[in-house]
Amino acid sequence: MRNAFADEATQLGDADPRIVLLSGDIGNQLFDRFKSKKDGRFFNCGIAEANMMGVAAGMALSGLRPIIYTIAPFTTSRCYEQIRDDVCCHNLPVIIVGTGSGLSYAELGPTHHSCEDLAIMRVLPNMTVLAPADEVELRQCLRAALKLSEPAYIRIGKKDEEIIQKKDENFEIGRSITVREGSDTCLIGTGTILPVVLGAADALAVQGVAARVESFHTIKPLDEKTLADVFSRYPVVAVIEEHSRIGGLGGSIAEWLTKQDRMNGRLISFGTDDSFMHKIGTQDYARARYGLTSENIACQVMAIIA
Repeated sequence: MRNAFADEATQLGDADPRIVLLSGDIGNQLFDRFKSKKDGRFFNCGIAEANMMGVAAGMALSGLRPIIYTIAPFTTSRCYEQIRDDVCCHNLPVIIVGTGSGLSYAELGPTHHSCEDLAIMRVLPNMTVLAPADEVELRQCLRAALKLSEPAYIRIGKKDEEIIQKKDENFEIGRSITVREGSDTCLIGTGTILPVVLGAADALAVQGVAARVESFHTIKPLDEKTLADVFSRYPVVAVIEEHSRIGGLGGSIAEWLTKQDRMNGRLISFGTDDSFMHKIGTQDYARARYGLTSENIACQVMAIIA
């Protein structure tokens, strides 16, 4: 996804001279094409994320369209005060991109995991929060975010993510995408965990259960219309995210449910535990430790339906 981001940012920069790119001392070669074509519009701000956020806010106040890019926990929690006070408080159109979301950097330990970013970013006033599933959704998210006049956070993966979306059309912030139709249950996924969600739908299909799959690329604002539909139609609605079960998409949907009249659907949530994972391994290993596998999701959903 990071290669797709660099390519899309370069294309968008060709069309809009206001676009500037700020990096926290990563991806320097990744942006060689951007730098070669847009002299003076790329800034390596070093390992100084708080300063980088302040610089971006100043640029936005000057009429530029800054895009910030670095590893997810460092572009969110390390400079949270500056995001809140410099960017959100002034409602500035700064796009913050966090790469290596969730457990993408599982082999580097808990300092590089980002399982709290959706929670802390969505509570900020004026902030739009996006989590594309693949490079197709990423490109759409970036284009849509540039049309906003307010801040946006986009959490992306690292590399080699499976492409799920085959069409690049009808994208809208705050409107989920139906990836698969189904009549028996609904699986809601967000971000790069979506292939696992589709695998769970396949496993359920083997057992005669037809699962609808929704890609919630937007965490905030929520697609309340789709939520009202699925919770009125399906007895079980499962939310799957590579993020803590506290405060992420599942938490946001639970908050929404408390404000509704009685709904038919039961919400179940899959995500990471309220703990740091100090074991080192691959992303698949880390996902398995938290039960974020197609087999476990299908098993848990089937246990409730049966």
